[in-house]
Amino acid sequence: MELVFVRHGQPRWSVDGIAQPDPALTDVGRRQAELVARRLAEERPIAEILVSPAIRAIETAAPLVELTGAAPTLVDDLAEIQMPDWTGQPDETVQRIFVDARDRPPSQWWEGIPGGESFDDFHRRITTTLDRLLADRGVVGDPDHPHLWRAGPDPGRIVVVAHAGTNAVSLGHLLGAEPTPWEWDRFIMYHASLARIRTIPLAGEHVFSLRTLNDREHLPRVLRTR
Repeated sequence: MELVFVRHGQPRWSVDGIAQPDPALTDVGRRQAELVARRLAEERPIAEILVSPAIRAIETAAPLVELTGAAPTLVDDLAEIQMPDWTGQPDETVQRIFVDARDRPPSQWWEGIPGGESFDDFHRRITTTLDRLLADRGVVGDPDHPHLWRAGPDPGRIVVVAHAGTNAVSLGHLLGAEPTPWEWDRFIMYHASLARIRTIPLAGEHVFSLRTLNDREHLPRVLRTR
């Protein structure tokens, strides 16, 4: 099995100075989406495209769907960690909350931003969803050896179009890394970047092997955004 995690393209977080809770892509983001789609479509065939329900993820997946003809599957629980309802809030206010939040003690990081989803809940949601998606495709964790997986016939190459947090938690889980509430800063993925992970036979079963992270070779430097 090969899983290709794609982070969405650059979103328009602010419109006329007002924060957008579910933003669409910018012009740059749409171009990023076209280029990542072209690269993936020119490589080996894609069996499935799994997509977060966020607009920015759906718009990022659209060019890949068009080029490959693979029908996308929306997976609600691949959405990014839920933030408080900032509808109508000035963008500068929201940005200040994020800046201030980086200095919180670890215990508060686990609790998340007040009014939003806790990291505990987010991590549980993503890992439970990922385990279910894998099990449906014949890949199940070995309960006696946490870092080993039992894999049936290869289900093919699966592309997951999601978010910095979603992808980071997924990678940490598959690699057996102890979780932290700042996974997106341990497994950094910029806009429209790729992370590839594969199952390889080992110890009579399989392990997930990380092949690339934050791969942006398909993007010219002028289109590389974070």
